[in-house]
Amino acid sequence: MFSALQRQILQECHAGKKEGIDRKIFLTFYKNKNIKKEDQSGIISKSLERLIDRGLLVGYGLRTPKKWFIKKVRLTRLGSKEWEKWLAGRQKKLPL
Repeated sequence: MFSALQRQILQECHAGKKEGIDRKIFLTFYKNKNIKKEDQSGIISKSLERLIDRGLLVGYGLRTPKKWFIKKVRLTRLGSKEWEKWLAGRQKKLPL
């Protein structure tokens, strides 16, 4: 349902609650991976746009006729419910 990057985005936004989360925080997902900065930015933008299109996030930034320039994102009520539903559906691990 959600990719690993989308899960991190939703988790960060859920932890941040009301305030908008700066998109630079999401670069930590690629901290130990060998992917160029330009590619990282493009992948993060696409993930953010897809979550916004689903109605799970609200994006703040600039919109031109052809492109979004997203600077901050905030979780919507629907996004919060979907994230909590996804967390409840996961199987808990026992501390053995």
